Amino acid sequence: MHYICVSWTHKNTDLAIREKLALIDESKKELLKRLLLDENILECMLLSTCNRVEFFIYAKESSLACKSVVSLMSNFCALNEANLSQRADFFEDSAAIHHLFSVASSLDSLVVGETQIAGQLKESFSFAIENNFCAKNLSRALHFAFKCGAKIRTQTEISKNPVSVASVAVSKARELANLDSKKVLVLGAGQMSELLCKHLLSTKAKISILSRNYEKSKNLALALGLENEDISKLKELVNSCEFIFCATSSKSPVITNELLEEVSFKRYFFDIAVPRDVDVKENDKIRVFVVDDLKSVVKKNLALRESEAKNAYSIIGKMTMEFFRYLDDLELSPIIKDLRLIAKDCAQKELQKAIKKGYLKNSNKEEARKLIHQVFKAFLHTPTMKLKNLEGKVQSDTMANAMRYIFALDEKVKGLDEYKCEYAVENKNEI
Repeated sequence: MHYICVSWTHKNTDLAIREKLALIDESKKELLKRLLLDENILECMLLSTCNRVEFFIYAKESSLACKSVVSLMSNFCALNEANLSQRADFFEDSAAIHHLFSVASSLDSLVVGETQIAGQLKESFSFAIENNFCAKNLSRALHFAFKCGAKIRTQTEISKNPVSVASVAVSKARELANLDSKKVLVLGAGQMSELLCKHLLSTKAKISILSRNYEKSKNLALALGLENEDISKLKELVNSCEFIFCATSSKSPVITNELLEEVSFKRYFFDIAVPRDVDVKENDKIRVFVVDDLKSVVKKNLALRESEAKNAYSIIGKMTMEFFRYLDDLELSPIIKDLRLIAKDCAQKELQKAIKKGYLKNSNKEEARKLIHQVFKAFLHTPTMKLKNLEGKVQSDTMANAMRYIFALDEKVKGLDEYKCEYAVENKNEI
């Protein structure tokens, strides 16, 4: 069995493709249902954000699972299969767990240290659990991932003064102009829009919120002390505001050329939605920034956090090994227990035979039982310690499978090295 991740992110896939890969909950449900029809795939989970679409899978065979994901996404999103496969990053076993922990800890985010990804990962996990797409194996990995993320947040300063895509967008706007008293429109009322509003509050801009869900935007506006507008005023606001921030969940553009009128001032659109909310032609009075345009600010963020990132990656490496040691415990402990039970059962049977054949008196039964118990205990001491010493090492599965076969715990010989923990191999002194 293998842990697998198939990943399309801001690192390997441009925005035009990512927005085609973006999925709403109902689409996710249908997609994951189809994926589980593959008998090779036992559990699956999908993380879909503005910067990543990633599948975390528990499967029998890695390459077949990866091919299934790419093929399904190609058909589901009407994208070229070969192109999707070429763009994707594929992670297996220890690499998949290391990547998952990096994602949970925001080390793999466009903005290193941002805190939003942890919540998005938890939502994706909850969605998968509630719909029976994942069970104990992915659950084990996700619980460790959240534990790793929490450890990094408390033991490093990677998330000190938290940064997000929303804060980067506002920072970019402040580079372009002084936002004091400027008219600003925030389109959308979700988590990203709320973050945008909170960062904009420090600029003293005149902020209006507008959403297709009037009640949701009304509640957000009331909570933050801002103006809430009806969707019918969209055209009026787009043509009267200098800065427009968009973060809706619409599957098609909300602001198009047909909505725009000629104005005397310059307008800046910050579209941080995937798929994009803004589809207009740029000119000397219209400038559009999308998620991928914010990378210059992100690079500054990364440089400032580089030393903390090194500390965080060290924790991730150790947590990856700890996770596999945990899995080994689940596998090796039953073997040790079963060996002792076999020894006990063998001793009982041979003791009964000896009494029945007259080799021992029944009155000596208890003393003989104690002696045999001590003999087997002494005999099993070394194998027991050897097995325990293998915990966390790449040889553990090979030895576990051999022990199961030799002592008839499992009559079927399984493959050697069912998984290979590359991180542990490269860091032998840390095992």
